[in-house]
Amino acid sequence: MPRLGLGTWPLDDHAAADVVERAVGLGYRLVDTAHNYGNERGVGAGLRAAGVPREELFVTTKFNKRSHSVRGVRRAAVESMRRMGLDYLDLLLVHWPNPWRDRYVDAWRGLVELQRSGEVRAIGVSNFKPAHLDRLLAETGAVPEVNQIQLDPRLGRATARAYHARHGIVTESWSPLGAGSDLLDEPVIARIAAERGRTPAQIVLRWHLDLGCVVVPKSASSRRLAENIAVFDFALDAGELAAIGGLDRGPGGEAAALDSDTFGH
Repeated sequence: MPRLGLGTWPLDDHAAADVVERAVGLGYRLVDTAHNYGNERGVGAGLRAAGVPREELFVTTKFNKRSHSVRGVRRAAVESMRRMGLDYLDLLLVHWPNPWRDRYVDAWRGLVELQRSGEVRAIGVSNFKPAHLDRLLAETGAVPEVNQIQLDPRLGRATARAYHARHGIVTESWSPLGAGSDLLDEPVIARIAAERGRTPAQIVLRWHLDLGCVVVPKSASSRRLAENIAVFDFALDAGELAAIGGLDRGPGGEAAALDSDTFGH
């Protein structure tokens, strides 16, 4: 799984096709979408237009609560592959646990079966809390390979990351740049960026990578797409990581994250 990829929410089909084609041309190989985004057709069109061999690409999508059953998961996977024009998925995720429906364990069982068939290479979840993961492990014995969660320097999710590390689950960060916030204006990030000759966004993305996370920033700007992927020729030192980590609002800051016990499409 590539360490950095392209997020595609909230691009529509037309914009997604254009951005995905440009991103792949810049070197992106991981593309993240979802049924709820409504742009899987555009993502597929962009991948085809880019002309890169399928085996070089890593395509992730996610299914919503209407598919939380063993049969529903298979149907969702087939429909996503049809929309994107693919004959397999690299990674398929349960988008939200929707625990009030009490069906996410059935959805996970469906994913486990689907992986055995070979149509999906890897399986995981998105927005699952440790308590949700505990239930999956207790009732199925199968560990998700990835958990995609909201994560940025102010919302460090230390408890979730530690849980993932104990169980061998990859932490994937969505909204890694604190979308809709002034995160990139934080003085500590601006200072490190100036000292490094980098952009604030590059510093934050490198922070995610240095924590061991996979990260999927979204941009429609060719300049920012190029900047976002140009983060593999440096690493932050311990002092810089600690300084950025100091922005974490701790357990109290969890309130800033969408609560997957009550939210989920």
